[in-house]
Amino acid sequence: MRAFHRNIRAIYPFEEWCITETEFNPEYNHRSESIYALGNGYMGMRGIFEEGLPETVPSTPGIYVNGIYETSPIVYGEYMARQPQEYQTMINITDWRIIEVTAECEDFSLLTGTVEHYRRVLDLRRGILTREVTWKSPQGRRLELCFERFISQTHKHAAVMRCTVRPLNFSGRLTITARVQGRVHNYHHLRGQRTLDVVSTHAENESGCILSQTLHSGFQIGVGVSHKTWPVTAVQGRAEQEQLIFTAEYSLEQGESGSLEKYVAVTTSRETPAGDIAQFVLSHAQNLAQQGWDGLFAPHVEFMESYWADTDIQLEGDPALQQGLRFNAFHLLCSTGRDGLTNIAAKGLTGEYYEGHYFWDTETYIIPFFLYSQPDLVRKLLEYRYSILDAARENAARMKDKGALYTWRTINGHEASGNFLGSTVQYHINADIAYAIHKYLEATEDWEFLRDMGAEILFETARCWAARGAFIPAKGGRYCINEVCGPDEYKPGVNNNCYTNYMAKFNLELALRAREILEELYPQHYADLVKKLELEEIEFEQWQKCADLMYLPYDEELGIHPQDDSFLYKDPIDVDAIPPDEIPLVRNWHPLTIWRYQVIKQADVILLQFLLGDQFSLEEKKANYDYYEPKTTHDSSLSPSIYSIMAAEIGYHDHSYNYFMQTSRLDLDDYNKNAWQGVHTACMAGSWMCIVNGFAGMRTYGGSLRFRPTLPEKWTRYAFKVKFRGRQLEVCVEKDHTVYRLLAGEEMEIYHNGTPLTIAPGAAVSRRNNAH
Repeated sequence: MRAFHRNIRAIYPFEEWCITETEFNPEYNHRSESIYALGNGYMGMRGIFEEGLPETVPSTPGIYVNGIYETSPIVYGEYMARQPQEYQTMINITDWRIIEVTAECEDFSLLTGTVEHYRRVLDLRRGILTREVTWKSPQGRRLELCFERFISQTHKHAAVMRCTVRPLNFSGRLTITARVQGRVHNYHHLRGQRTLDVVSTHAENESGCILSQTLHSGFQIGVGVSHKTWPVTAVQGRAEQEQLIFTAEYSLEQGESGSLEKYVAVTTSRETPAGDIAQFVLSHAQNLAQQGWDGLFAPHVEFMESYWADTDIQLEGDPALQQGLRFNAFHLLCSTGRDGLTNIAAKGLTGEYYEGHYFWDTETYIIPFFLYSQPDLVRKLLEYRYSILDAARENAARMKDKGALYTWRTINGHEASGNFLGSTVQYHINADIAYAIHKYLEATEDWEFLRDMGAEILFETARCWAARGAFIPAKGGRYCINEVCGPDEYKPGVNNNCYTNYMAKFNLELALRAREILEELYPQHYADLVKKLELEEIEFEQWQKCADLMYLPYDEELGIHPQDDSFLYKDPIDVDAIPPDEIPLVRNWHPLTIWRYQVIKQADVILLQFLLGDQFSLEEKKANYDYYEPKTTHDSSLSPSIYSIMAAEIGYHDHSYNYFMQTSRLDLDDYNKNAWQGVHTACMAGSWMCIVNGFAGMRTYGGSLRFRPTLPEKWTRYAFKVKFRGRQLEVCVEKDHTVYRLLAGEEMEIYHNGTPLTIAPGAAVSRRNNAH
């Protein structure tokens, strides 16, 4: 039996909609900065304190704009031809969050005086962060402070902060100083290096702006601020060479409150002409101040309510998991780009690790999470892939391939990894993107996307597959794809990775199907695309031949699908016997040591049998699970959710639940002791998949929703909603039965445990569940 999940002590109290911290401990500050991060997909901010902390406290101050990066050379120890030459790193932008409080001559700090009361709350339902502190200064002045902030979900350029102070045992002068600091740097990659130069600063009374520019990538970034006070008092603003300083002085009686509101506007030269940036952010910040806190917060909350109405999973019987699922869904919303120009990074907008790069995590984990609740957002994520199609073409040319080859990690579309054995070798990313396009079209029937963008991606990736492999006589003339890496990064440079070959076949066949749809629905657009790409009939014939003759690994004796041509011939190893302090292997073993063993980093064949599940029998799925599960270290947080889903399908309910537990609170309970680096966005999406695809058994084979629901023993009920082809279906799973309710759209047919079921608009239908 594998060494499964072990319950660990929860860090935060269990609450349905909040993450609450009741003590400030500098030792845990770094972790809390990730947990208490905010964002709106365009920009994000770690949970850093307004007043700041001394350098002795572990901290990564960070404010980021999605997709804004600096470039730097990739340095190689030895020359190798045709390697990527330029790195991309998401940068820490102008620091607009600083608010300092002074009582008479004493500056507020959590590290001086006495903290009598401390409470920080992330309100997931409303998307606001609040911190309340009662503080006694070294000289005995007692002060009550409240800091509030939200990054608007309805005004993508906007963030709002408020600081309220109240003297408890004295009357006197209090000063609130709001700063905007242009001198910033990154704390990990490009550590300590200057990435932004301040171009100009401007301040007048309560408003001002800073314009900065990256040193090499050419982005300009503007930050504008405007302030309001209560009681109304003058705000004195001044601009220095690299910062703005705004000061408001209050004369407060004991028990009387004073507040300052800070309205922030951010834009970049990506979406605003460079010559207009300073004026845009200045006027936008002033306009935000005119609307006021209530005028901005109300539509923000309305947006959040709508998001939760469609996305929330309601779970009864385990408050820890309910909290974890909502925490995960909140951060996915905060970090996912919605403009067609950006995506979602591995750490979202919560930290610098992985340098803000986008991976195939989006197509395989993030898109399934959003697809059935926010399909318009999914289209934007796919539009991003179309926006970097030319870069993918350049990458294919670099590798002497045809068509387009999408990169492993990137922001601007170009490969940002200098380790080709972990990056360029992962050709499967082409097929992952094609698969996501298929799932989007299946769920939405948005044929205009196929016409305008999707078909071109499918054709160019199919071109790449048809050029990448060869018909190998020693394999009976089958089409083989050699020197690749599947999702398991511990087996790079192998021949006929099973996942890659199956998914390449799927990609080729999907491109051919897209051709048929375009010819039928949009013949002129199809003709124009064929002309643009200079496609010839012989290419389509080649795609079909490659798909028909694709080598699909299978071992008759073992009854499994070998992960690649060499996997069965590698040294067996007892994964559970590896000392815990040597996990993850990627950080402790030499690559050659890892490669020689039958050890797997993350789900590979098992992932394939989830994505293309209708191509494998239940017996095959069980045989493959039994073979590969003991060999998997799950050194990637992407892995447990897939094993949970497949364990549920084959009836291994204990396995399924234990793997699910490794996903739902990974960051919230800091399982891997690395939450300080930023949250694990793909794992967060995987927790949703564990319930919907795992316990509820949802699949969409043949374009129909299909469910095989089960209820974990510890729960009493769970419910979620699914949007599919213009309809919205609510699924409520209880102990003995499942209720399906059609909330919107026309009559639809679904499948419950393999039996068709027709549901009328507004109707609810109940069916018994199968016993475990």
